[in-house]
Amino acid sequence: MKNISSGMDRICGEGAFEYLAKAQAVEREGGKVLHFEIGQPDFPTPSHIKEAAFRAINENYTGYVAAGGIPDLKAAIQEEIKQTRGFKPGADQILILPGAKPGIFFTMLALVEAGDEVLYPDPAFPTYGSLVKYLKAVDGAIPVREENEFRLDPADIKKRITAHTKLIILNSPQNPTGSVMTRDELMETAELAQKHGVYILSDEIYSKMLYDASFYSPAALDGARERVIILDGFSKSYSMTGWRLGYLVGPAALIKKMEILMINALSCTASFVQKAGIAALEGSQEDLHKMMASFRSRRDAVVKGLNEIPGFSCLAPKGAFYAFPNIKKTGKTSREMADYLLYKAGVCCLPGSAFGPSGEGYLRFSYATSVETIAAAMGRIKESLAEKFSHS
Repeated sequence: MKNISSGMDRICGEGAFEYLAKAQAVEREGGKVLHFEIGQPDFPTPSHIKEAAFRAINENYTGYVAAGGIPDLKAAIQEEIKQTRGFKPGADQILILPGAKPGIFFTMLALVEAGDEVLYPDPAFPTYGSLVKYLKAVDGAIPVREENEFRLDPADIKKRITAHTKLIILNSPQNPTGSVMTRDELMETAELAQKHGVYILSDEIYSKMLYDASFYSPAALDGARERVIILDGFSKSYSMTGWRLGYLVGPAALIKKMEILMINALSCTASFVQKAGIAALEGSQEDLHKMMASFRSRRDAVVKGLNEIPGFSCLAPKGAFYAFPNIKKTGKTSREMADYLLYKAGVCCLPGSAFGPSGEGYLRFSYATSVETIAAAMGRIKESLAEKFSHS
């Protein structure tokens, strides 16, 4: 197409939506597909959160609000950060967003110029690398290794950091591997960033979704006042993916600049959705606890099932709701295997290569589905692969 910005050739989509579309095409033809591709909790938004939004709408709280967010939600976030990260940020350090993704965009637009280097884990959430390319920055993808439980190693960051490095992106708990960095690893990374004058964007969207690990934030080093920017939101922990509600906590001067981006791009986050966010943080956490107990059972089921498939091996993730099995012994690429499982077994998962070059040889399963569905999927995969390799 003529007259389209060259930048549009440097930005890419997400494998999750590509494979969802493939699966839906199979279903339209009458096929039955078990879905493991989309990173979306299959639980309803808790009732008290929905009721807060209904109440706000019924009270006509539906107009524009401050671009940076309403004071009551900022106050709730201040208390949340104090309880979970150990420091209380100022209200001027907080920017409320329509989802967490704008926080990635705004942070990188505000900090990164062409030629600057951005370090981030590989494999990783695809938006990181996509924006690096869009901004003509230097791609500093750092491979994470299975033998290190897919945790980003500060020693590897230290080797890669240069005078051109502007930003380090961390994601713990991580998508797609479910890895969780240790406190020492996070603090060492934060100290490296401070020493070299580099910013950290700490994507903490799965901060409440942990199994066999504790949550730590690198922002504990500077209270998000100097170099560390926290990105968090409500989509995963409170099953609010469609509500689009997230937030940034960072240095006040930087947040003020990103608020200008907010004004230009989005005006503000929906007023009644922000009221729902207050209810999420200040109300009962019982639904979250129930959801995580269910996810733990599902994690155990999917890891056990994957490890019983010939040619597959899978570490138990310590956070989020993704399993990342190694399939290298099958001799198939991740895309070949993902396509085979979709079209022959009726199981839709994602190729690890959709998350970066180091994801090759792996698959990602989002186990946001029932234990019964997991068992059925594992059975289908075993059966289809037994048939394939018996004829190979």
